[in-house]
Amino acid sequence: MNTRLIAALLLGTATATLGPVGCKMSAEQPAETKGTTGEIGIRTDWMDTKAKPGDDWYRYVDGKWMETTTIPADRSSVGGFTIASEQTEKNLAELIADIQKSKPDGDSDMGRVKTFYDSLLDTKSIDAAGMRPAENDVARFDAITDKQALAEVLGSQVRADVDPLNATNFWTENLFGVFVTQALKGGDVVPYILQGGLGMPEREYYLSSDPKMAALRQDYRKYIANLLDAAHIDDADAKARRIYRLEMKIAAAHASREDSEDWTKASDIWMKDDFKTNAPGIDWDAFFQGAKLASFDSFDAYHPTAIAKISALVASEPLDAWKDWLLFHQINSSTEALPTQLDQLHFEFYGQKLSGAEKQRPRDKRVLESVNTYLGDALGKLYVEKFFPASSKAEIEGMVANIKQAFAERIGKLDWMAPETKQEAEKKVKGIVVGVGYPDKWTDYSSLGLKAGEPYYNLQAARRLRYAQQLAKIGKPQDRGEWWMNAQLVNAVNLPVQNALNFPAAILQPPFFDPKADPAYNYGAIGAVIGHEISHSFDNNGAAFDSTGAMRNWWTDADKAKFAEAGRALAAQYDQYSPYPGLHVNGKLTLGENIADVAGLQAAYQAYRKSLGGKEAPTIDGFTGDQRFFIAFGQTWATKMREAAMRQRIATDGHAPGQYRALTVRNLEAWYKAFDVKPGDKLYLPPEKRVTVW
Repeated sequence: MNTRLIAALLLGTATATLGPVGCKMSAEQPAETKGTTGEIGIRTDWMDTKAKPGDDWYRYVDGKWMETTTIPADRSSVGGFTIASEQTEKNLAELIADIQKSKPDGDSDMGRVKTFYDSLLDTKSIDAAGMRPAENDVARFDAITDKQALAEVLGSQVRADVDPLNATNFWTENLFGVFVTQALKGGDVVPYILQGGLGMPEREYYLSSDPKMAALRQDYRKYIANLLDAAHIDDADAKARRIYRLEMKIAAAHASREDSEDWTKASDIWMKDDFKTNAPGIDWDAFFQGAKLASFDSFDAYHPTAIAKISALVASEPLDAWKDWLLFHQINSSTEALPTQLDQLHFEFYGQKLSGAEKQRPRDKRVLESVNTYLGDALGKLYVEKFFPASSKAEIEGMVANIKQAFAERIGKLDWMAPETKQEAEKKVKGIVVGVGYPDKWTDYSSLGLKAGEPYYNLQAARRLRYAQQLAKIGKPQDRGEWWMNAQLVNAVNLPVQNALNFPAAILQPPFFDPKADPAYNYGAIGAVIGHEISHSFDNNGAAFDSTGAMRNWWTDADKAKFAEAGRALAAQYDQYSPYPGLHVNGKLTLGENIADVAGLQAAYQAYRKSLGGKEAPTIDGFTGDQRFFIAFGQTWATKMREAAMRQRIATDGHAPGQYRALTVRNLEAWYKAFDVKPGDKLYLPPEKRVTVW
């Protein structure tokens, strides 16, 4: 499914999130997951205690799990997120069943969920309708006769479907992506314009000389032709060639992933008229009219160079190529609501070729993913009422306060930071707004008109509503309490321009949180997650924002140089990790996440020790409190991935694979003491090589 592209592309998202958006990881556990083992929390049955922690930490904490866990055919990965995600899926399926039994009013949120869900689940009716639901769109593209009309249609296609700051999701099939939040340098909410227009995840899939990427390009070109043919589009092969050639040129116009994730490079404020001067080619008046952006004056041109190059392509490339491209992407973005032959072709390319999955996930689970995407709050309200107790919310809020305090204390003790920089850093961490479980204000779906038995219509209507709701924020002050994740999503996020965090209810369950477990487990697991998200406010990107969420330089030159030095050291550390010969983790691309992991784990550990009130934790089942803390952290990053998914992760994602995130412990002195790691052990780092950023 097309919301599924992110899931299929490894499920994440997101530099400022815990894991890749959608999480973004999933799979089956052959050895049934029975929850945690009582007070100890950690899963001793996952461990290979014959391994030496200082030589192979990942095997020590997750070795038996790796041996006994298989990736099911409909998945490209399996990991700690899977356990929570699959339990959440079961809970949501239970809610859907309750909704079906209750026969809700169609104008209620429960009724909308039922209408949307039922329409996408009914493949018999979808197949019987064929391509009829898309006929109006096909006719709309066919009616384009000049570049002015083209520009208006290109504008009419854009949606609020990217998020460069919170989820680091830059991918959209539309020519440009729109994101709406406070301007990077502060002030009111503005629309951001991002590069788009590609059917594959990003530019490297089109431009890389790697043989595997070259093979994927050929698969993609065949897929375009096959999809158009299955949709009964004339001259499918010729159209596929034109579409592919056009996308190769669009890819060449794109900024790199690394540049996209560098917020200081990526954005620029343009007034509406600046687009004509800075990016000639497209008819911007027509485009903004089609995109419902004509009434706004100020924009954040997030990819200024790419916007200019893509605009030039609109002028220089043949009209027919653009019409073909529009047609393909309209179909490709909606295969979940079109005949099952198209849906299967979509999976064969995006699921199998790109991500390595062997078979399609069950239809009901994929439809549930779409409900989460388009009616997430409607389902989320029901989820938290039934599955998220107030006691868990209160406990997590207490941990958040403790870890924020620990982080502030760590800042106060930094010997390399100037007093004025420390003051702003402390102000920032103390001012972070933290949302736990669910938002204070739920999304209003009352204006969403859905039609029973019309899944294609419903899909487009839900996308339009989301876009309209985002545009309604423009010109207003930033709502610091705005949520960017569903309560039923297994993930967490830092929101830099809001100076805020979201911890959805669904991540507040094993293996991340267990109310029955002792503090060592919970601080090592969910505590490290909390610390990670707090630390994103001070990673290589987050540190560019002040306590109000405005991007400005609040650092002295000396402080900035010291911070950059620590970042380079951490990037070099991760550059050494290699899952396959010739394939290395990109330490620069993953730097923000790695900084957040290190700083977050350090703050969580300090808060854990403080929670003991000066006493030592009891030894349970032979493990000390400190040992349980670090084992809990390592087990949250239990990860198994298919090779295709691993290669895709390393090429495109700001998150390092889980087995390397588990090695964050190498930078903490307490880990060496807890497991008696000494010089000569394979993972030993001399003290001067251990990175302490905050």
